[in-house]
Amino acid sequence: MAEQETIAVIGAGVIGSAVACALAREDRPVLLMDRAAPGEAGASFGNAGHIATELLEPLPSPGLLFGFWRELFAFGGVLDIPPRRVLEFLPWAARFARAAFRREANTRHLAPFVRPAVPALVEMLGEIGRADLIRQQGHYEVWLNGDVTRRARSQALAMQRLDVPTQPAPAELIESARRAARATSAAGLYFPACAHVVDPLEVVRAFAAAATARGAQFMQREVRALRADDSGVQILTDAGPVAAGSAVVCAGAWSAPLLAPFGLKAPLEAARGYHVQMPGASPLVDAPLLYCDANILVTPMTGRLRATSFMEFAGTDAPPDPRKPAWLRARLRDLGYACDDSSPGWVGPRPVLPDYLPAMGRVATAPKVLYAFGHQHIGLTLCAVTARAMAALVAGRRPAVDISAFDLKRWS
Repeated sequence: MAEQETIAVIGAGVIGSAVACALAREDRPVLLMDRAAPGEAGASFGNAGHIATELLEPLPSPGLLFGFWRELFAFGGVLDIPPRRVLEFLPWAARFARAAFRREANTRHLAPFVRPAVPALVEMLGEIGRADLIRQQGHYEVWLNGDVTRRARSQALAMQRLDVPTQPAPAELIESARRAARATSAAGLYFPACAHVVDPLEVVRAFAAAATARGAQFMQREVRALRADDSGVQILTDAGPVAAGSAVVCAGAWSAPLLAPFGLKAPLEAARGYHVQMPGASPLVDAPLLYCDANILVTPMTGRLRATSFMEFAGTDAPPDPRKPAWLRARLRDLGYACDDSSPGWVGPRPVLPDYLPAMGRVATAPKVLYAFGHQHIGLTLCAVTARAMAALVAGRRPAVDISAFDLKRWS
């Protein structure tokens, strides 16, 4: 095929690899590009594995805005904004505050995109012969100590308002969690419509491999800039320029500088998450288990448990903070897990915009450049619906779900 017909997908995380897979399955010539092997350079590598169809509301809310200080790491919470970054972080925080008062409208945009995430991902993995990677067994949330019944009831009512089905968690699971944590009381909910994957990295690799099997190419390059004209897109890399007919920017937390020359503002931050893994450990239940009061999610994966937490706004490339995995291991031991100090750990940047809506669309001043990034904590959840939407956008079709609210012009 002619070189100018090639679609370059920049970024081989779960979003980029899924987009490349969807485009290749429509017999489009695809060039998938990343500075590392698929899934290994960004947030996808350490994903929690939870397909979170209950997260229909964007995070910014008045309640969080006025009570965020309780979640700060300095007070034992999981939110950390290092003092050295406070001044730099303030403009993003101001936009977050404005979004908190638009939560209802933003939920109307996000919820229709999240609701079909499980069947979309099940279908996409099935189409490429990797249905083994996903488990449709819901997820559980538990509360320990204190007025647990009230907290569980409050969450159930909040989910009812969003039409998210819940059920009381089985008594034996609640009791197992209570005993393991030596808690005085416990309560829990079951979310039957959710799911999880048994290895997030393998999901990325499966999408990339399926794209390659349909003729896509993978090029390991660091993309530094884009130039576009009527004939196509020139991609400037660490090893020289690469020509393509069009490009889709899916570079996660590193996306904003690639779009800035086209006049697009993307106030992007990296909400870094940490995980620790417990090889060979047995789960309390074969589904993700969220300890709500501790903000720790434990997911059963192939050969291990993975526990994730934290929202650290330290910058994309800051060194890991050793206090975070140490805190996480200590809390896991408090919850009854055998998690020693040698358990493997990881940190990675989740790309977040202040309103916690993704960025998806086409550059008005350079129509051959498209973008899909900023999926905050639910990139894995939204990978299949995003891939479908971007394949439609590239083809000039109307996406099945309206994505107009995700256009970056909202920040212009």
